[in-house]
Amino acid sequence: MSAYGNEMERQFSTQSHSTGGSSGNSDMGSRYIIESGFYMTPLTATIFVGALATVGVLLITLLVSLTVMLQYCQNRSEGVVEIQRSSVDYDYCKALSVHLELNGLETDGIPSFCKEFAIQYIRSGQYERDLDSSLLVVDNYFCSAAKVDNGQDIVLMDIDDLLFTNRDYNDVLISSDCVDQAKKLKQNFLLKLYKKLRSCRWPTTLISRKSEVNRNATIEHLTSAGYKGWLQLIMRMDDEMQINHPVYFSRQQAALQSEGFSVIGVISSHMDALSALSVGTRIYKLPNPMYFKYQSSKMEETHKVR
Repeated sequence: MSAYGNEMERQFSTQSHSTGGSSGNSDMGSRYIIESGFYMTPLTATIFVGALATVGVLLITLLVSLTVMLQYCQNRSEGVVEIQRSSVDYDYCKALSVHLELNGLETDGIPSFCKEFAIQYIRSGQYERDLDSSLLVVDNYFCSAAKVDNGQDIVLMDIDDLLFTNRDYNDVLISSDCVDQAKKLKQNFLLKLYKKLRSCRWPTTLISRKSEVNRNATIEHLTSAGYKGWLQLIMRMDDEMQINHPVYFSRQQAALQSEGFSVIGVISSHMDALSALSVGTRIYKLPNPMYFKYQSSKMEETHKVR
């Protein structure tokens, strides 16, 4: 019994020790799980926070970039629409000006935005460039291609752009300084053109819509401006004051031809001087900021007063 009792005691002791060890291990395991959770060193935490800040800055930068790009695209689209609208308005004004001039209509119906295009055409320098291009075209023909065969070949040149004042432009160009600039450009151009024709030995006849009573003043003005050596100066006689300009120019060309002259070229910035077409005659339409109608009534009043 003693041996059996001792054996039972050892087994009980072993079980008790085993149970106590297991309980101790369980407590230690629980403490290990709680303490290990989520842990990092200060260096790792700094790197992690820096990475988050960098990502945040990149996202903000991307958002700002997208906003700027959307705004740019919107502004660009508006700019394209505005350019297209301006282009349509400019084409309309140009077509309207040609229509009025071809039909000899009044300029009262020209919209105000067309006047702005005319002013911009002058101030931007495009008018001056167009004048220079016209000079090259005339030079290429009369000084290179065509030659004077005899003294009867002449060039007919409209000079009224030299003679008219700002008052004649008031219905079209409302800016007086712009009118002065356009007049100066045209006058300088016409003088260069006239001297070019003279240097190439082309006899030149000058023609004006003004009355014959203004001849002396006109000759004085032309001479002081540098015009010398013209073949003849044609101005309107009393019986021509009532006829319209296209008829007047047609009659003058017919009269020149009846005198034995051959009109090789006609040069003017206005359609009414270019309406009488003849075989073998070159027509040169000089650039003009905008069509305005010469008022015959003004010239008639001047003629009657004098």
